[in-house]
Amino acid sequence: MREKRTLFAGALFLLLAFASMSLFVVDQRQYAIVFQLGEVKDVIKEPGLKFKLPLIQNVRYFDRRILTMDMSKSEERFLTSEKQNVIVDYFVKWRIVDPELYYQAVSGDTSRAETRLNQAVNAGLREEFGKSTVHEVISGRRDAIMRKMDERANRDARTIGVEIVDVRLKRVEYPSEVSGNVYSRMEAERKRVANERRSRGAADSERIRADADRQREIIVAEAGRDALQIKGEGDAKAAAIYAEAYSVDPEFYSFYRSLEAYRASFKGKDDLIVVAPDADFFKYLKTPQGKR
Repeated sequence: MREKRTLFAGALFLLLAFASMSLFVVDQRQYAIVFQLGEVKDVIKEPGLKFKLPLIQNVRYFDRRILTMDMSKSEERFLTSEKQNVIVDYFVKWRIVDPELYYQAVSGDTSRAETRLNQAVNAGLREEFGKSTVHEVISGRRDAIMRKMDERANRDARTIGVEIVDVRLKRVEYPSEVSGNVYSRMEAERKRVANERRSRGAADSERIRADADRQREIIVAEAGRDALQIKGEGDAKAAAIYAEAYSVDPEFYSFYRSLEAYRASFKGKDDLIVVAPDADFFKYLKTPQGKR
């Protein structure tokens, strides 16, 4: 009985050992290549539980996720079409798309793959920077430059079984030894433009103020002219009315004017007038008819 148990345990152990040597798991974030005696036997791109022959076959895994190659510490210098040196920091997003070709090209070594990618991206950037000015690189044609460079670099990347997903510039600036002079020139240029605009604004201000003063003088003169004209017309109409009223009843008009003169002369209690008693001023006080 003991011998049977021993045999069963040994068989179970061998079975488990065979299974552990024959079965392997491919994660959804990985590719797997099965090698048989050093040669590629199978490329597995789908996740799951897989089988291999023990002892004569082995498995190697490769990351299928998007990887990042950061070149921010390299401080590469590129020459623009203006013959200006600029420091460029960039990073590259890439991933493996052909595991077998990737293994054959770089032996599955990530550092070797990134070296090849950096060479391709660097050459593409230098070519595009050499065709562009600093302004175009920073803002004007930046997207177009990156798109052309990405297309060229991807052609080289495909030869090693990888794909460049994206390339982005993190920093584009002048070297420290020339940035001070550049900023000084930029500051002087900005000051010149500012002074020019201030002087132009002052000239426009004087012109507008002079035009406004001229228009004000014209408006005031026209208003004075119109006022005198209207006043003259009013005085003429008043004189005509007075003349017409006087011609209708001269005696009443004279009486009315005398009453107005009395009212104007004796407004206050302290008003005093010294005239002869028989003066014409008191004509209507003596007789309502104005007769002596």
